Amino acid sequence: MYKTKSTILSCLFIALNFCTQAAATTTASEYRQLGLLYRQQGRQQEAIAAMKKSVELEPENITGKINLGWTLHLSGQEQQAAKYLWQAIYQQPLQYSAYNALGIVYLVDGNLPAAIATHTWAAILKPKNEIAFYNLSLSLHRLKIFNIAIATANYAASLEPNNPHPLIASAIAHWDSGKHNLAKKTYQKAIYLDNRYKNSSFLINLKQAAFTQEQINTAKIIAK
Repeated sequence: MYKTKSTILSCLFIALNFCTQAAATTTASEYRQLGLLYRQQGRQQEAIAAMKKSVELEPENITGKINLGWTLHLSGQEQQAAKYLWQAIYQQPLQYSAYNALGIVYLVDGNLPAAIATHTWAAILKPKNEIAFYNLSLSLHRLKIFNIAIATANYAASLEPNNPHPLIASAIAHWDSGKHNLAKKTYQKAIYLDNRYKNSSFLINLKQAAFTQEQINTAKIIAK
């Protein structure tokens, strides 16, 4: 009973707080900005409410739908996220950023064929697209297509040389293809960019970068 009351009070507090902030907000653009602010603060439900209001006020704005889709993804609502991202794509079929976000939704949801198809199309629309190539690598690695996983990870690393994640993606693909020495050398490059990745306890943060637990476990082996 106490937990039920506590939950109800928490929901009422969130609703009241959102209404207070939203009272001074009138345009779709302002709701989008409010939603982004809430998201930065980790207040996902309030962010979603504000972004839904922005989409309601300005349904033709695809940025609003992409923002909403991505925020729904961050809160674990993959099906709802895909719904809004597809709406954005229907409005602008050549908008690569919508495909980037949708591909990540499919990847996290475990729909690897859809993730690969979506990210491939995003890479066609924008060839210098680090997000698409990086996530293609993670998808292909899970399907044990190691050579292409390595190639796509390396290309993503060349596009964003200060990001350790593509290098770690390349390292785990090298490792699982049997190239252990090359895997360790590649992983060392990632550590050079961010030495926190030499600590196995820090690697849990790779979940936020779309790595699976199995992929993280492989990274831990390489990091030893």
